[in-house]
Amino acid sequence: MPHSSHTWKLQFALTSVIWGSSFLFIKVLDRHWPAVWVAFGRVVLGALALGLLVVLRRERFPADRRLWVHSLVAAILFNAAPFTLFAFGEKHVSSIMAGLWNASTPLWVLVVLLLAFPEERPTRSRLLGIGTGFLGAALLLGPWRGLGGGQWIGDLACGAAALCYGIGFPYTRRYLASRADSGVVLSACQLGCAVVVLAPFLLLAKAPSTGIGLDGWGSLLALGALGSGVAYALNYAVVRARGSAVASTVTYLIPVVSTVLGVAVLSEPLHWNQPVGALVLLAGIAISQGTLRLTFTRARALPALGDK
Repeated sequence: MPHSSHTWKLQFALTSVIWGSSFLFIKVLDRHWPAVWVAFGRVVLGALALGLLVVLRRERFPADRRLWVHSLVAAILFNAAPFTLFAFGEKHVSSIMAGLWNASTPLWVLVVLLLAFPEERPTRSRLLGIGTGFLGAALLLGPWRGLGGGQWIGDLACGAAALCYGIGFPYTRRYLASRADSGVVLSACQLGCAVVVLAPFLLLAKAPSTGIGLDGWGSLLALGALGSGVAYALNYAVVRARGSAVASTVTYLIPVVSTVLGVAVLSEPLHWNQPVGALVLLAGIAISQGTLRLTFTRARALPALGDK
């Protein structure tokens, strides 16, 4: 197997672990800071980490205005909006639930591809997968258990954040991933734009406390330097190596990591409908991407052989 194949798989695995643990760190930081400050702190540290990497690698920031415009859009879709929405959502739902909602990203990627890219055909398997995926999302929501105490607001915010990612992946594929600039440079441009986007909204939020303890500062550092810095450079590398559809499936592993950490570290409750809904959701994504197509084909072929 070529070395490049091993490389992108390692990058994919590291990204899933870093982003999967981010929901734990958001929950810890949420105890001290407003959502917009959580998002801003992430992008500032991420931009600093990536900017330092650009300097150490002796690369240059591009002067192309079009790249900066596309980076600004990507910053809104990948950073400013979803970071704020997830931080706000986790004030009302568990980190487990937020991580499971994140698993709907590939489903939104498919919906966006079908709507925005004429060359993408709405095949029967894709439509079936989308329907199955949204059924899984309904199970994940578990409306029969009640949505009081602001839970529905938290679910809506986390779902909207996943939708932002779903739009962001195809946008990145079309306008940024094919450029000659390195993933580190592109990520640094994107995070820098996110800082600019979020800064004005700080005036609308309560000032954050500095007495957040080692767990708070450690969570902020992990969210920023790793989750909003290194992981985005890794994600660009995966998009380039295997495409946006494959890169977005990092969300298959993210909910596993976030669930394990939510239960083990935060002692959050895990309801039966949450993993079941996530499995149905992921099954729908697999159907839409053709992963389960061969199984279905064989199942249809068996009765035909018997009839003969």
